[in-house]
Amino acid sequence: MRASRVITVVGCHAGGEIGNVVTGGVLPPEGETVFEQMLALRADDSLRRLLLREPRGSVAVHANLVVPSRRPDCAAGFIIMEPTEYPAMSGSNTICVATVLLETGMVEMLEPETTLRLEAPAGVVEVTARCRGGRCESVELTNVPCFADRLDAALEVEGVGTISVDVAFGGMWYAIADAETLGFALEPAEARELSSVGELIRAAAREQLPCAHPDNPEIAGVSIAQIAEPWRGVGAVSRNAVVVAPGRLDRSATGTGLSARMAALYARGLMGVGEGMSHASVLGSTFDGRIVSETAIGGRPAIVPAIRGSAWITSITQILVDPDDPFPEGYLLSDTWPGNDQQA
Repeated sequence: MRASRVITVVGCHAGGEIGNVVTGGVLPPEGETVFEQMLALRADDSLRRLLLREPRGSVAVHANLVVPSRRPDCAAGFIIMEPTEYPAMSGSNTICVATVLLETGMVEMLEPETTLRLEAPAGVVEVTARCRGGRCESVELTNVPCFADRLDAALEVEGVGTISVDVAFGGMWYAIADAETLGFALEPAEARELSSVGELIRAAAREQLPCAHPDNPEIAGVSIAQIAEPWRGVGAVSRNAVVVAPGRLDRSATGTGLSARMAALYARGLMGVGEGMSHASVLGSTFDGRIVSETAIGGRPAIVPAIRGSAWITSITQILVDPDDPFPEGYLLSDTWPGNDQQA
């Protein structure tokens, strides 16, 4: 066996969504903040390609690079790598990172509860983990401030027609469409069609409904679509399907998606501080959400949401690159990666 590179990865999933965590073999990128480190990693992009493209990864895999945080109040930082982008925040990935840090001993686990702060590219995330017998049973993260940008915006979608969507920031920019109007029951058998329609919605929203974060204009543009059933009310479980570029379903209930949904409901006056709801994925896995407090971003009303879910470690592996491997950064094929190479 020969290897020009060896990377240690802890396999993990939250609610079915893979969020592997890189714990060794990669030096931290340059940068004073995790956002700056993310920009440096994105500019090079070789690590994401290596980990997420075939033959070492797949379109259904995310990876997180644990990095030191320069903030004295944070235990660590992490950079999120998804199939076509580097999002500023992700709920399922945060739950995976916190679980791996605690269960591998990288951060000391205290029972029955461990609290810590992590620095994501979008900002600092407060984490409270319920722990028992060496197991991280659940993770609640207090997300970055979230807000609605537009409600009931008209969107022309190729092959679908004109639909109404909400555009909201939940740590990522979402276009939220109504499943009932689109004729979806949000069942597993609809996965391929949901993915196709969701990707059309995402692409149309990115082109027609520009948006940018008031405090960080580089976090801009709808990058994810949510197809959600009509809201069932405070305390109830609502189903949703989140479509990740380049066109596949998020297996989890999606923490940033739940945050964006609550921000839109708050903007409509349907949810308030202290109230909660749950989202269920097409698989039936759930995340619980609640509105912790009100705030403002760029002069507009916003909320601070908390999301709770669980993750499970599935493996500890070493990724190798043979110096003669013809695919040192992997490859894409359109049977599983819709679109062309430029998307990723």
